[in-house]
Amino acid sequence: MMKDIATPIRTKAILEKYGFSFKKSLGQNFLIEPNVLSRIVDHADVTDKTGVIEIGPGIGALTEQLARRAKRVVAFEIDQRLLPILKETLSPYKNVSIIHQDVLEADLKKTIEDSFQDCEEIMVVANLPYYVTTPIIMKLLEDKLPLKGIVVMLQKEVADRISAVPSTKEYGSLSIAVQYYTEAKTVMTVPKTVFVPQPNVDSAIIRLLVRNEPNVKVEDELFFFQIVRASFAQRRKTLLNNLVHYLANGKEQKSIIEETLSTIEIDGRRRGESLSIEEFAKLSDALAKVVKS
Repeated sequence: MMKDIATPIRTKAILEKYGFSFKKSLGQNFLIEPNVLSRIVDHADVTDKTGVIEIGPGIGALTEQLARRAKRVVAFEIDQRLLPILKETLSPYKNVSIIHQDVLEADLKKTIEDSFQDCEEIMVVANLPYYVTTPIIMKLLEDKLPLKGIVVMLQKEVADRISAVPSTKEYGSLSIAVQYYTEAKTVMTVPKTVFVPQPNVDSAIIRLLVRNEPNVKVEDELFFFQIVRASFAQRRKTLLNNLVHYLANGKEQKSIIEETLSTIEIDGRRRGESLSIEEFAKLSDALAKVVKS
C-alpha cells in the first residue's frame, strides 16, 4: 500500500521537492489528515461503479483516496504549477486524469459523456477553494448534470447557510437555491488545524443529494429565483418593501404586489427569511401572472 499523501511529513516533502509556495488568490489549503479524507469518501458512498469529478486536487491527497475506491476520477486543476506534482503523486493510479482548466469555464456535460460512459453513477467530491465555493456549487446544479450528488468541504459558515431552515439568520437565497435542487445535510465539521496553511475558519463537509424533481414545482424557474433574491435583498426590510424596491418595475406595480400578497394570504410585513420554499413557490407563481417585468 502506498504511503498516504495527506500526512504532514509527506506533504512537506512533496512541497519542498518542487519548491511549491501557496497562492492566497487560489485559496490553497491542503489537508494533512488521511482520516478526514477517508471520511469524505465514505460520505460520498464511492464504489468501483462510481465516476468522480474532483475540483482543485492540490497535490492529490483526496484524489488518491478517491482513486483507490472509484472506477474513474477526473480532477480539474487551475494551477499549472501543480501539474508536474500531480503527475508524480498520482502515477500509481491509472484511473485518474487531470484537466488543467478552471471548472467554472468547463463543459462538464461533455466531460461526463467522454469520461464516465461505463460508470453507473457520478459524484462530485472536492475540497473546494473558499473564494469560489458558491459559484462552483451553483454551476454544478444549474448545468443540470446527471449527478447522484455532491460532497464537498467548504467554509463552515457557507455549509450552515446552505443547510439552513426558515427563520434563522443563516437562511437566505443560497439555502433556497441549493435546497431547490438537492437534499442538503452538513455531515461533519473539520477543524482548521488539519490544513496547511491553516485557514482562519473551521470547515465542514456538506452532502447534497440531487433530487429527481425540484423541491417545489414552479411555473417559471428564473422568475422564482428573482423573487427569492429580491426578498432577501435587504434582510431587515419587509417582504413587500423588498419586492417593491428590487423587482424590475416593482415601484410602479406596488398595488398589484400588495394585492397578490393579500390574495395568497402571505403577510407583506413578514421578512423574506420567514418564508418557506413552498411559500416562495406560491408567491412566484402568483406574481408571474400579474407582474410585468
